[in-house]
Amino acid sequence: MSFVRPFDGAEPMRLNKWLGQTGVCSRREAEGLIADGLVSIDGETVRDPGRKIEPGQTLTLSERAQATLAAGVTIVMNKPVGYVSGQPEPGKVPAVRLLTAANLVGEGQTPARDASLPPIGRLDEDSRGLLLLSSDGVVAKAVIGPQSELDKEYLVRVDGRVTEAALSRLRHGLELDGRRLKPARVTQIEPQRLRFILTEGRNRQIRRMCELVGLEVIDLQRIRIGPLKLDDLREGRWRHLTPSERESLVRR
Repeated sequence: MSFVRPFDGAEPMRLNKWLGQTGVCSRREAEGLIADGLVSIDGETVRDPGRKIEPGQTLTLSERAQATLAAGVTIVMNKPVGYVSGQPEPGKVPAVRLLTAANLVGEGQTPARDASLPPIGRLDEDSRGLLLLSSDGVVAKAVIGPQSELDKEYLVRVDGRVTEAALSRLRHGLELDGRRLKPARVTQIEPQRLRFILTEGRNRQIRRMCELVGLEVIDLQRIRIGPLKLDDLREGRWRHLTPSERESLVRR
């Protein structure tokens, strides 16, 4: 099925720029799709990458265009503690070591051992939960690009006294590295268990936030990235991102 989206902007916009801003693909990818005749506006095939789309017009990406964009691989993993997300230092074990046929859930091929699958949103060695590894630049931009509005949800077990004052500071009022943090949604779900929902991802952010209010993180699990949930994927297992999940990530 073709991808169809109406243009709701107030002013005309270059087609490649609009596709890039919406997260459907990068500008360069848009130019390639247009050059190949895979993009149309109101049923007319577009050949000029500088063509502007007008308010009220409808863009269509052909099925071939969608297949081209989806050619990158995205892995959904439940990372255990003890594995690093990215390129490991000596003595560390990378999460890609878990990408074996024995750990695969569902259908799909196991990536080659030397496949380039950088993490989209790092998860520390001492943290666990939902991790995306991907060679799909569009998905990466949608999740961690500067314009991304996808939130991430974490369950955090802490040691220390959880007070209303501490919760208030965690929600708004903290700075890291001299920069104020964006507001966070933090709720206490058990005496020593908190739920964090963040829209940014500073280095070891939750652990450092907790330290600033006198709490120590004992366990940190990421359970959601935007619409994508960890659900019942067992620890150490992985699966391929589905086409519908990819669309839900990039269309936001």
